[in-house]
Amino acid sequence: MKSHKVLIVEDNELNMELITDVLSLAGFEIVTAGDGKQALEIAASARPDIVLMDVQLPGMDGLDATRQLKANPETASIPVVAITSHAMKNEREDALEAGCAGYFPKPIDVSTLAANVKKFLL
Repeated sequence: MKSHKVLIVEDNELNMELITDVLSLAGFEIVTAGDGKQALEIAASARPDIVLMDVQLPGMDGLDATRQLKANPETASIPVVAITSHAMKNEREDALEAGCAGYFPKPIDVSTLAANVKKFLL
């Protein structure tokens, strides 16, 4: 079975570690980025199967990074799933409007994370 490559874009080290550990144990190959600019560079070079994008990032936020990924023909087909703490009322709608395939609320539910990521890879 092919291991799916997941790009995790998260600026919080504890969240990054948690998501990385859970998905690594589930057999995913992990690449990481700490901000939106780095996410664009890594997505173009590493060609992940899916991107888990924190919405609130330093510099370029996750929604701007998603819009740029979707505007680039080389990365437009990669599904992006927003990770959001629901700090803003319209975050879910904004994420979908920016091109995200869906979203995962924070705190991350580690018991369902791997299965939920797989749903976006079918």
